[in-house]
Amino acid sequence: MAKNMQGGKAYGFLKSQQEEKLNSVNKYFLSDTRYADEEELASNLEVFKKQYMEFDLNDQGHIDLMGLKNMMEKLGIAKTHLELKKMISEVSGGTRHNTIGYEDFLTMMLGKRNGILKLILMFERKKWSLEQKAVGPPPARRSISDLP
Repeated sequence: MAKNMQGGKAYGFLKSQQEEKLNSVNKYFLSDTRYADEEELASNLEVFKKQYMEFDLNDQGHIDLMGLKNMMEKLGIAKTHLELKKMISEVSGGTRHNTIGYEDFLTMMLGKRNGILKLILMFERKKWSLEQKAVGPPPARRSISDLP
């Protein structure tokens, strides 16, 4: 990193480096024959990358305990530290200590096995896409007298 960068410029530089790394992992997953049957793989990988980058708080390429805690709180699902550690262990297969790597994250999201974190993120993604599709004025207010 250039020595004269500070603040926002340095942060932007770190984020672009992180995105570059994650893009290379996405390219690997796109060429992996295990995921050839996956519908909309490229667009799903892009969504997963954005989710991952949002919660990689230290920009080191891993979601740590605090990043996962932040993710769950943002989704409105507070978890204890013990539950968070269990989720991390479930995703990473116990290979890393208290972090989720991007490859593990993608394997979880694209895999057939359902874990609690995958279910939460998939539910949030569906909810978000439904909210985005709502067009037009909100429905009229109804009262009890409107019921049949």
